[in-house]
Amino acid sequence: MRKHTSTVNMDDKQRVCLTRILSKDERDNFSSFRMYREGAKIVLEPVCLVPEKDHWIYKDPKALASLMKGIKDAEEGRLHDLGSFAKYAKDDEE
Repeated sequence: MRKHTSTVNMDDKQRVCLTRILSKDERDNFSSFRMYREGAKIVLEPVCLVPEKDHWIYKDPKALASLMKGIKDAEEGRLHDLGSFAKYAKDDEE
C-alpha cells in the first residue's frame, strides 16, 4: 500500500473530496467506506457492499463452492453449450 499525504479542506457543507488520495482504480471500484477513529486520526476503510438479494450465496457454503467452481471452469474454458433458452423467456407485456 502506498503512503500518500494530502491536506484537504471541508466545503461549506462540511464535505471533503477524496479524489486527491484515491487512485482512478479505487475511485472506480469503491463507493462506500467504513469510517472510524483511532485516537486523533479519522480512518476511512474501503468496503464492498453486497446487495441483500445476493447475500444468500455467502451464507450457503455449498452454493458458494459450486459458484466458485463454475467461475474457475469458465475461466479455464470448460464450457458447455446448453442450447437456446428462448422458450423460457417472457415478453414484457405479460
